[in-house]
Amino acid sequence: MDSVAIASWILGPLLGVMTFLFIFRIVLTWYPQANLTQFPLNVVVVPTEPFLAPSRKIVPPLGGVDITPIIWVGIFSLLREILLGQQGILTMM
Repeated sequence: MDSVAIASWILGPLLGVMTFLFIFRIVLTWYPQANLTQFPLNVVVVPTEPFLAPSRKIVPPLGGVDITPIIWVGIFSLLREILLGQQGILTMM
């Protein structure tokens, strides 16, 4: 198995899971009373917060709504398409 196949095998699921987690974070913004430190929700918060915390300093909430998870869904989707899409860099290699 060559290194490009291994990278594709690892990056595909990783980028997909991160996109899913950020979509879940978007849903969590609808429930501000949710306790994000308890078990079921902290599984989503722990891997996504390192991306969201610095982003919030750059992009303030619009009308009280945190839009940074939406931005990160776009970034991870774009990365997945650029690297692993039909004409992605790793696919073409």
